[in-house]
Amino acid sequence: MAWHEMRRDWVGDRSQKSHTKFRRPILSWTTSFEDLLSTGEPFPESIPLTDVMDLLVDIWVEEGFYN
Repeated sequence: MAWHEMRRDWVGDRSQKSHTKFRRPILSWTTSFEDLLSTGEPFPESIPLTDVMDLLVDIWVEEGFYN
C-alpha cells in the first residue's frame, strides 16, 4: 500500500485528468529532410522516435526505397 501512495505522490492524482493527451507537433508537416539538415541548431524539444520514423518512411517511399 505504501508503494501506491508514494507513486501517487510522484505522478500526481491522475483520476481527474483526461487520459487522452494531445501534443503540439514539434515538426511542421511541411518540413523537408533538407530543412532538417540545413541547420546545426538543436530542436527546441526532443522529437519523438515515431515522428522521426514517419518522416524517414515518407522519404523512402518518395525515393522508391521502401515499398
